[in-house]
Amino acid sequence: MGSSNEPCWQCPPQDATEVTAMPTKPLAELEAMVGDSHRTVEGFRVEAGKVAEFARAITDPNPVFRDESVARERGFDAVPAPLTYPRVKRFPRYRADDGAAIDEGHYGFDLGFRPEYVLHGEQAYEYARPLLVGDELTGTTTLTDVYQRDGGRAGTMTFAVLETEYRDQSGELVLTDRATAIETEGAVDDDSESESEHSKSTGDTSPAPPEPESVAPPRSADDLDPGQPGPTVVVTELERRHFVAYAGASGDFNPIHYDEPYAREAGNESVFGQGMFTAGVASRVVTDWFGRAAVSSFGVRFQSRVFPGETIVATGEVTDVTGDGTVETAVEATTAGGTTLLTGTATATLPERKP
Repeated sequence: MGSSNEPCWQCPPQDATEVTAMPTKPLAELEAMVGDSHRTVEGFRVEAGKVAEFARAITDPNPVFRDESVARERGFDAVPAPLTYPRVKRFPRYRADDGAAIDEGHYGFDLGFRPEYVLHGEQAYEYARPLLVGDELTGTTTLTDVYQRDGGRAGTMTFAVLETEYRDQSGELVLTDRATAIETEGAVDDDSESESEHSKSTGDTSPAPPEPESVAPPRSADDLDPGQPGPTVVVTELERRHFVAYAGASGDFNPIHYDEPYAREAGNESVFGQGMFTAGVASRVVTDWFGRAAVSSFGVRFQSRVFPGETIVATGEVTDVTGDGTVETAVEATTAGGTTLLTGTATATLPERKP
């Protein structure tokens, strides 16, 4: 998931059997950096063609991301971007001129993390409003926290939480992006290994995936109760081309996701999908359910990898509904065989419940 320099749950070290590396910077040195900020993104233009390309890459057929007339019918001033579209900021042309490039996945911070031992643990977004075609964004990133935990076989795990605020050409806050990077002392195996090794060579032979299922968009919070399921989004028979399409749309050009020899030399059985590709598929549950305009937050925690031949099944469930119309949901993406790829949450704001 991500470029070779991006925090990546799915990118193991060259020798996955060795656990010999140690953190390269002491915790006290990292803690001294907490609160530091860098301008990391400039001139990040939300373009109609790129929005449509990104929607196709995450397999989203929603016309609101392609057709301005549909967008205006749904109350937007311009075509909105999908929830995970901020990943496009990875393209070099959007890097800030002050040298604080988004290098090594750490947004200009010299954390000393080695890319081959770094995981992309979590990704979350809070939206002040939807991103719209025509926006031009700048991003400022702050290191908000660092800490360590015992990771068992992975040794000491060092966590860095990076928060980026994006403002539009008027200086208004549009989006806050929070990413958690984790450096381990050694390789971390995900839970999908046994299933994935089989499915990569023979195709996903687990039980047939469920059919995609739509639900009527709720008109107000009165239509929802805790435990109520949302849409089911299913993407079957993944191929390398899906990962290539996402790379081109997002700027994530790590060859580990499409170059078989490179992936095998890095200790993998095969190429595998970007975690944020899976997150993009999962985001479809939320926008199909509530509409893009209603969503105020979306976040995921990565757990396993998805391989060619497998299927992504994304689902959602209401967890809480408050009197002011705020709806909290849980989101999950699994393989057809039930291996959890990611879990997440989303918040939507709907018309209030009636007294």
